[in-house]
Amino acid sequence: MSKTKLNVAVVGATGAVGEQIIGLLEKRDFPIDKLKLLSSARSAGTRVTFKGQEITVEEAGPDSFEGIDIALFSAGGDISKELAPHAVRHGAVCIDNTNAFRMDPNTPLVVPEVNESKINEHQGIIANPNCSTIQMVAALKPLYDRYGISRIIVSTYQAVSGAGARAIDEMKRQTKEVLEGNDSNPDILPVGSLPVKHQIAFNAIPQIDKFQDNGYTLEELKMVRETKKILDDESVLVTATCVRIPVVYGHSESVYVELKEDYNLEDVRSLLSDAPGVTVVDDPANQLYPLATDAAGKNDVFVGRLRRDLTNERGLNLWIVSDNLLKGAAWNAVQIAEIIAANKSK
Repeated sequence: MSKTKLNVAVVGATGAVGEQIIGLLEKRDFPIDKLKLLSSARSAGTRVTFKGQEITVEEAGPDSFEGIDIALFSAGGDISKELAPHAVRHGAVCIDNTNAFRMDPNTPLVVPEVNESKINEHQGIIANPNCSTIQMVAALKPLYDRYGISRIIVSTYQAVSGAGARAIDEMKRQTKEVLEGNDSNPDILPVGSLPVKHQIAFNAIPQIDKFQDNGYTLEELKMVRETKKILDDESVLVTATCVRIPVVYGHSESVYVELKEDYNLEDVRSLLSDAPGVTVVDDPANQLYPLATDAAGKNDVFVGRLRRDLTNERGLNLWIVSDNLLKGAAWNAVQIAEIIAANKSK
C-alpha cells in the first residue's frame, strides 16, 4: 500500500455502503491525510468514529471537494450526477457506486480482477458496476480468457440489503408478523414509484428496479449491458432474471455459460481456484457449496456447484455467491482507490 497520504471524501457516509467503505478504509489502513464524510442535510451532524477519532458528517455540496484527491460516492445516482462533476472540477478522482455513469462511453466500468487497466483511462470518474454484475464477471473472467464465452444465462437471488436498511427492517418486521399469524402490511418492496408492494418474508419477488418497455427490469438490463462493457465484448449474449429473496446479506446467482471451446471440468476448477478474489467451495459429496450466510462479511466471490450441462457439451453451470455490500459495492470501490493511491506514489 502506498504511504503517500491522500485526502479522501466519502459521499453517502451514513448509508449502508458508505459505512462499509469507511470500515474498509480503516481496516486496510488506507493512506489518508484527511477524511471528509459527506451526506444529505438530514444526516449532517452525525458523528462517526474513524481510527479512534470522531468525524462530523457534513452536508454535501458543490464546494465540498476542495483539496480532495479521491471521492467515493454511494448516495444515489441523482447526487452523483449533481456533485461528481464538481468533485472532478476540484481535482478529485471520483469512484461512483451508482448507475449514473456506468454506461457513459467516457467512464471506465471497473472490476479490478477483470479490467484493472481501464482505471488509467478515466477522465475524473470511474464507475463501480452493479453488485450482481461484479460477482458474476469476477468468476467468469478466467473462463472467458481461457475458452471464450458465447452466452450467459443468469438468475439471481438477491439479498434485501441491496434495497437499503428500510428493506432489511421490513423483512424482519414481516417475518415476526407472519410467524404470529398477522398481516404483513408491505410498504417498501419492490422499490419504485408504484403503490403496489409485496411481502418479502417467506417469499420471492421477481422484480428488482423498474420494469422497462421490453419486459425486463432495469436491474436485469444492467447485468446485460455492464457485462458486455466490462468484458469489452458486445458479441457475448447475456440474459438475466433478478429476484429478491428474504436474505439479509449476500447475493446468490445460478449461472449457465456456453464456452466457445471444449473444456475439462477439473481445469475449470483449477482456473477458478487460482483466480484473484475467487474462492471455490465445491464438494457436493459433503454438501459443501457457497452460501450467503458464509459469504456475508467476506470480500471474496465464492463459486461452487460446478457441473457440465446435460444438453450442451460446452455448457457449464455454476453457483456464485458474494456479499453485495462488500465485493458488490464497498470493497470493489476501495480496491480501485488503492490502485489509484499506488499509482500516485510511483
